[in-house]
Amino acid sequence: MSEEEQRAEVVAQGRRQRLSAAQRRAELIEAAAIEFASGGLHGTPVARIARRVGVAQPYVFSLFTSKLELFLAAIAYGFDRVADLFRMAAGDFAAGRAGPECEDALAAMGMAYKRMLDESRVYLMLQLQSYAACDELAVRTLVRARYAGLVALVQELSGADEEQVDEFFRRGMALNVAAAMGVEDIAAGCDWVQAELRSAAHAERR
Repeated sequence: MSEEEQRAEVVAQGRRQRLSAAQRRAELIEAAAIEFASGGLHGTPVARIARRVGVAQPYVFSLFTSKLELFLAAIAYGFDRVADLFRMAAGDFAAGRAGPECEDALAAMGMAYKRMLDESRVYLMLQLQSYAACDELAVRTLVRARYAGLVALVQELSGADEEQVDEFFRRGMALNVAAAMGVEDIAAGCDWVQAELRSAAHAERR
């Protein structure tokens, strides 16, 4: 290890020692969100999360009783980020800062959500991993509760009726699928779908 690396390690150790348990817990949840977004509940070793933060694995289990508890905390963190995003977008619309393309609070929230998917894949993948892990009762229970909470929040922020809110979430799920595949649209007539169908038909004729 070089002298510069040694100094950096000393600084890092000092920082680790100064952080309170609450701060370390928050840091671990953020790290877990990143790692679980990539590997999911069953494919992510706790040791990897510990290394990202710079602590030993036993320390993680001094703050979280199990990997599942940490996963649940990461899921809640992801839902909180989306809820905060919706509140900010609705506030911007109410204050006239949302832009001319946003005709109402729902549109402002939808635009903000699309930007989040474009700019940060972590929250998209963490959300998909949470749905994938719903065979676990604790995960399913939390995801259902937090999803219902988002529905109620969108209704409150927008004043929209149930049909409008349903359409908002249907479009949001379609955006999730499109973002996961790295495309802009998933409509039957969009360019990439038609190109895939032409390619498949060409392959069958060969």
